[in-house]
Amino acid sequence: MKTLHGPFTQILPLTGMPLKGALTDDQLQVIPDGGIMVENGLILIVGDFETLRKENPSAQINLIEGDGVLLPGFVDCHTHICFAGSRAKDYAMRIQGKTYLEIAKAGGGIWDSVTQTRAADEALLTELLLKRIERHLAEGVTTIEVKSGYGLSVEQELKQLRAIKVASTQTKASILTTCLAAHMAPKDFNGSQNDYLEHILTGLLPVIKKENLASRVDIFIEESAFNAENATIYLTKAKQMGFDITVHADQFTTGGSKVAVNLGAVSADHLEASGDAEIKLLANSNTVAVTLPGASLGLGMPYAPARKLLDAGACLAIASDWNPGSAPMGDLLMQAAVMSAAEKLSTAEVFAGLTFRAAKALNLTDRGILAAGMRADLQIYPANDYREILYQQGKLKPKN
Repeated sequence: MKTLHGPFTQILPLTGMPLKGALTDDQLQVIPDGGIMVENGLILIVGDFETLRKENPSAQINLIEGDGVLLPGFVDCHTHICFAGSRAKDYAMRIQGKTYLEIAKAGGGIWDSVTQTRAADEALLTELLLKRIERHLAEGVTTIEVKSGYGLSVEQELKQLRAIKVASTQTKASILTTCLAAHMAPKDFNGSQNDYLEHILTGLLPVIKKENLASRVDIFIEESAFNAENATIYLTKAKQMGFDITVHADQFTTGGSKVAVNLGAVSADHLEASGDAEIKLLANSNTVAVTLPGASLGLGMPYAPARKLLDAGACLAIASDWNPGSAPMGDLLMQAAVMSAAEKLSTAEVFAGLTFRAAKALNLTDRGILAAGMRADLQIYPANDYREILYQQGKLKPKN
């Protein structure tokens, strides 16, 4: 049945804006006293509430009381929220001045999360994951990418991926799964990095395909993980198997973004170390530049050069990187709002980076804007002016 929702003080449909490059707030369409007609989870029309009500007398009405600003649901295109345990010890060491590598050598880092996640069974991982998904959903994030990568063996990666699949059937949020078995070379694997990647290609990815556990493959290109050469071989083969590919790129050193662009990856994520050459490369490609302000806040390091990327013409998305180590907070809106002040991003650029541009980073074309035929992924903020949302730096949450 058709349902007309409204009236909203303001609707920001985020339509008519380009996928790439800088945006100004003048490009934001604002519909006052608006309404949105929905049927079977899809948007039929967006417009003036009273006009829509008169033109659709048989429609069910969902009256919205009080002030409300309507936006598309946020898309978090980079998370690691399927994990067990805590890395509070790592954080305490970090704020004392220890480096990422020093913490890893002391028994912390990714391998610590691998150990704790391996010790959890699938049911516990599913339970923990669902709690994080539901918190994200309550904060306006309606589409969530979730990576594996804390198993680092065929058996343990499959446990993570199966937990994600089960969780996806028990939530209203839309879940996209990425295999990050190439997060780092496991300490207990008997062989070289190349041997491990080949092991994943032959022993894990075919099972993922058979069980439909993930549509995407990711790899961490960094001194502590994999190099550009073996990552290129791995990603090329994964792409040939039918997976979308994405890259953890340029977090501490450069090189990853070049691999991502050369291979036509859907996104290159992190980019804190990206310089002018990398910015130009990304801007002249169709690879989405995904910034992860949560990692910068968690690690106490500079943000990715978001302003320069936009001015150069890149498609810029903003994601949380929610994970137990470098980005434990997971509050996507707060992170984006704080980064916008530091990087001088317009409200339009932030909202685009959290919605339709983030959807592009997941190869999704059915969400991120409020228009006929799109998914009715909606969030309502208790405000009379859309500018309040970033102004309150994440403290203003959507209505339940």
